[in-house]
Amino acid sequence: MQPIPVIPGQTRLGWIGTGVMGVPMCGHLLQAGFSATVFSRTREKAQPLMTAGANWADTPRAVAEASDIVFTMVGFPADVRAVVLGQDGTLAGARPGMVIVDMTTSEPSLAVEIAAAAASQGVISLDAPVSGGDIGAREARLSIMIGGDTATASALEPCWKAMGQSFVHQGGPGAGQHTKLVNQTLIAGNMIGVCEGLLYAQRAGLDLHRVLESISRGAAGSWSLSNLAPRIIAGNFEPGFFVEHFLKDLRIALAESRRLGLNLPGLALAEQLYEQVSAQGHARSGTQALQLALAAMSGVEWGV
Repeated sequence: MQPIPVIPGQTRLGWIGTGVMGVPMCGHLLQAGFSATVFSRTREKAQPLMTAGANWADTPRAVAEASDIVFTMVGFPADVRAVVLGQDGTLAGARPGMVIVDMTTSEPSLAVEIAAAAASQGVISLDAPVSGGDIGAREARLSIMIGGDTATASALEPCWKAMGQSFVHQGGPGAGQHTKLVNQTLIAGNMIGVCEGLLYAQRAGLDLHRVLESISRGAAGSWSLSNLAPRIIAGNFEPGFFVEHFLKDLRIALAESRRLGLNLPGLALAEQLYEQVSAQGHARSGTQALQLALAAMSGVEWGV
């Protein structure tokens, strides 16, 4: 099947999911000249996009009926299943030749299942999870990891460029999701290091800003250190990426690693620690709230 041409001003986009990431991502597509029809479980969250010119649809099915390409950016695999495969999901309203793109971090097996269901209707499905958090979404600097049909992934380049600065085709259905799980495994270990390092610095009586100035420019430098450590020092635990969503990602990564016959103790430790963060009431805080859980384990009141 030949992929559809993707042309701003002509190609009709659909967007499902208007959370911390979804609103700016869809907003960049609107700014690039695409039209969009949107759906969210909470209509008020889609208001910024409608103010920017997007149209509202009452169901994911109605989004598909009004679109050539439909993007989903929701929370959990169950949400993906509902909005794509459900009775009023996007596939129920899809036509042959359409493209559906799931940008949620989800299960590779679900991406494969959706691709097969889509293909049976003459529809092309891509899995394209992203990394970069709220900052990357707002500044269109996301890294996009794509699984599915090669030609379609290439045809959607105008969309990828509107939302991110890196987009790499990783392989067939599910390959994008597997790549994102590699990403989350790396971040999980790094977040433990960032938070423990800052906890050590505080207990040692160091100026945390000066410490950060030194270590962020050396071998310890990382995205998390540069972008999340300043929030931790400021006591800002508002979400750029929810703890509950990161915990979901870690659980999926652990399940996949076990299926592959791997023993990843660092990943398992991160999952246990983030379970503690959630249990302490921070499921809807940002992932940097790991600092609070680690501080509590040492009897330290963070920032004091």
